[in-house]
Amino acid sequence: RMSCNGCRVLRKGCSDSCILRPCLQWIEGPEAQGHATVFVAKFFGRAGLMNFISAVPENQRPALFQSLLYEACGRTVNPVFGAVGLLWSGSWHVCQAAVETVLKGGSLQALKQP
Repeated sequence: RMSCNGCRVLRKGCSDSCILRPCLQWIEGPEAQGHATVFVAKFFGRAGLMNFISAVPENQRPALFQSLLYEACGRTVNPVFGAVGLLWSGSWHVCQAAVETVLKGGSLQALKQP
């Protein structure tokens, strides 16, 4: 069986019991899955990402990965308040746009703070 797109970009072995593969099912396309994995792994660290995932029940892992992706994007564009700050300030669209950018392989920059 081929490595999942997450393990492929992290250059790690992949097995039938891969904990990353189910986390990526909600992301359309192998490139987007790879971009998301690299971004989250760079932000939280590869070991950190795998520890987060293995700490929750299997059925919650895709939601956890999605949450980590949004938080990593939110913290990158808004380092002080992150995704929650963007939500509270009515700027959730900024976080969503950041996630879309990452999925397309683009890079993010912090917003200019007023």
